[in-house]
Amino acid sequence: MAGRQPRWLLIGNSRWHWAVADGDSGGGSSGAGLRFVHLPSPASAVEPPLAWAAVGPVPPEAALSDASRLKLEDVPLAGSPPWLGIDRALAGWWAHRLVGGPVLVADAGTVLSLTRVDGQGRFAGGRLMAGAALQLTAMGSGTAALPSLEGVLEAGGDDWPLATAAAMRRGVLEGLAAAVREAGRQARMGAPDCPIVLTGGDGPTLLPLLRRWPELGGDALRHHPELCLEALVALCPAGPEGAPQARPRSERI
Repeated sequence: MAGRQPRWLLIGNSRWHWAVADGDSGGGSSGAGLRFVHLPSPASAVEPPLAWAAVGPVPPEAALSDASRLKLEDVPLAGSPPWLGIDRALAGWWAHRLVGGPVLVADAGTVLSLTRVDGQGRFAGGRLMAGAALQLTAMGSGTAALPSLEGVLEAGGDDWPLATAAAMRRGVLEGLAAAVREAGRQARMGAPDCPIVLTGGDGPTLLPLLRRWPELGGDALRHHPELCLEALVALCPAGPEGAPQARPRSERI
């Protein structure tokens, strides 16, 4: 690893997410000194990361070392069931560390995952629903009259669009925002000081929609776009000259 910038990789369902240490600043556990890059799945081998984790498929031609792969048992989120996705475990553990108490993570990616962590840092369940792109694809493929839509989603525009495509996008985004808001309301019924930490590729689009509601002002809603990658870096920090440090022993029970 000497002589090159340390990098970390999270393989998602639709993209590969990289954190790269910028210059000589190293990989800070809060994201300082890191550059984040989100790319389509590569078709050939890539430069080996210091550490990596995967939610989506791992092509064999990437030639990633299993020795540097972070697995669920390496994430110290107490009470994690064996079926929990490592992205949810990383996000929940790091959000709890950042908040210092109970938290609800809303990861708006291919799937909108809602993950609760209690005040003691234990996994407390969650919910899953199709993300924006999946919902739009389902409408296009499951009906005869609606188009198949792709591209970047935007939160602007009319609240009640006249055009079909705009109505589809608006309906999906409003539905996702409402789901996050309601999940946050229910989480606060048991833990009044429980904030929402928003992350994922569609997070910036949902953020202004969520900010419309007074109860989600201030620290009640926090946006951490690179939550999972920051957690990966915190668990597998780079040592001197970019060499990997020993991983901390997991405290999961």
